[in-house]
Amino acid sequence: MKVVFWLSLAGIVYTYAGYPIFMWMLARMRHLAWKTEPIAPSVSIVLAVHNGVTLLGEKIQHLLAQDYPNIQEIIIVSDGSTDGTEELLAGQHHPRLRTIIHKEHQGKAVAVNAGVAEATADLILFVDIRPRIAPGAIQQLVSSFADPDVGCANGELVLHDDGHEGATAAVSGLYWRYEKWIRTCEAMFDSPVGVYGGFYAVRRQLAVPLPPGTILDDMLQPLSIIRQGYRVVLDKQAYVYDTWPKTTAGEFQRKVRTLAGNFQLLQLAPWTLTPSNRVFFQLFSHKVMRLIVPYLSILLLASSLMLFRQSPAFAAFAIFQLGGFAISIAGLRFRIPLLDRIASPASAVLVLNAAAVVGLYRFLFTRGPLWKIWNLQKPPAPATNSVFAETGVKLTSNTPR
Repeated sequence: MKVVFWLSLAGIVYTYAGYPIFMWMLARMRHLAWKTEPIAPSVSIVLAVHNGVTLLGEKIQHLLAQDYPNIQEIIIVSDGSTDGTEELLAGQHHPRLRTIIHKEHQGKAVAVNAGVAEATADLILFVDIRPRIAPGAIQQLVSSFADPDVGCANGELVLHDDGHEGATAAVSGLYWRYEKWIRTCEAMFDSPVGVYGGFYAVRRQLAVPLPPGTILDDMLQPLSIIRQGYRVVLDKQAYVYDTWPKTTAGEFQRKVRTLAGNFQLLQLAPWTLTPSNRVFFQLFSHKVMRLIVPYLSILLLASSLMLFRQSPAFAAFAIFQLGGFAISIAGLRFRIPLLDRIASPASAVLVLNAAAVVGLYRFLFTRGPLWKIWNLQKPPAPATNSVFAETGVKLTSNTPR
């Protein structure tokens, strides 16, 4: 039991603290900067959408109004929409706007592949329907491609958390800052193992077709580009604004889908866990270990309880764990402001680890395409201020908070 206890504790500490600190040290010892210049390569924007009629009209206007001078085309792929998206697209007429209609709902990967196949520009910029791109962000993002070793560039995601519940605010706030710090260190050392999928660009000739049903295109595409010998970089001045679900239930569902996608990624691309993957160490430490942590946590609690009477230290540790679980659950169950502030970080960790367990279950036992587990609430109705009112992103938001 002592061996189980110490191995479980070591695995958890390594995942949440050891690896991030080690990666920070590596980044300081070998900071691989990349060249940036104010270049203007041609850009094809690809947007896959399913039932996005409430947001799509203003999103199109937002993309057409971008200040980057060399947007060659905006390719919008409707993936089996049934809410009027197709009719909305049929009424759009602009020389740079191109539409592809899929009558059958086949998932984002198939839609993205269709957009990539039609793209003709030097770079492909992948965007999602909800995020809002800051002025100058596309110009800033493409400047990284002045370096011939850069194959993929990601922007700086600024999350809004107004009106979020305690645990979800912690995920969008503290957790996301922690996650961005790790990705920044990985990018300084070599490349991050994933990017924010709502705003990233790749060299068109490096883009690979995604297996149908792929959930995490924003991991598989960058990893495939790394495999070809190029770098993935993060531009912290290319701002894009988004929000994640405000409720714990919504955030839990989002993470279940993402973490199920991690298991799927390892199945679809087993080469990611071989020496042919240059960032195997980062992938295993950053992503795979987080899938293992929930089970290490259970072993840690079980072993500390079994060792309870052998040592006051084990007893104290068992009490500490039980107290942490109690505070986490209380924070999720009761909406008390003071408790919410105290418990929100622990509640966020509990939500993320529970989502990893459910994600594995969904990966193993979902019948049909795995992407169908994504079924969030209906999109918000348009607002007079902005179609992004639900996300808290205003039309005038030009600088990060």
